Amino acid sequence: MGRPRLHDEHTREALFVAAERLVAEGGVDAVGVRAVADGAGTSTRAVYALFGSKEELVQALAQRAFELLMEQVAAVPLTGDPGADLVACAVKGFRRFALDHPDLFRLFFSAQRQALSADSQSARVAALDQLILRVERARAAGLLGGHPVEEVVLLWDAMCSGLAMREICGPIGRTHGERIWTDALTALLSGLGTASKTRTTATA
Repeated sequence: MGRPRLHDEHTREALFVAAERLVAEGGVDAVGVRAVADGAGTSTRAVYALFGSKEELVQALAQRAFELLMEQVAAVPLTGDPGADLVACAVKGFRRFALDHPDLFRLFFSAQRQALSADSQSARVAALDQLILRVERARAAGLLGGHPVEEVVLLWDAMCSGLAMREICGPIGRTHGERIWTDALTALLSGLGTASKTRTTATA
């Protein structure tokens, strides 16, 4: 018989929760091996056994953040309306992640984002692919007015990140947040098509 695992997924999850709590209290510098172990009610040995070091724990936390975002967006069902789906993935997916994990959002989605390991970067790309899929569907439906997918992905991500920061830090309140996100992103999508039509008319 093999030796029983002393540190399982339950311990790993508890360490993630403790690490996220420490980020909320003091930023990434507060995420120490001892502090995380104490917060999870376990030993430093568990941290080393599951992650290897503080740096690897932080990278695992980044990977978790992107995976959580990917799961939230992927959980928003696709319908026959690509435009509505693009807005919904932001409002029901990205927004939900940012509000549920505001400290992870600030740490790994801000302009001063932490350097990412290969695994964390892979998780980031996988999360971004969820957005790219929906933007490509909108393009196929003729909703982007000729704008390249890469440009729309950049604009969409910037808009979502800005809205998330304003809702987390103010002045957007939770009561009206969903409506404001929906109105802003619907207007952006509409404007992308309108801007292209305006350029076409001007050059005709």
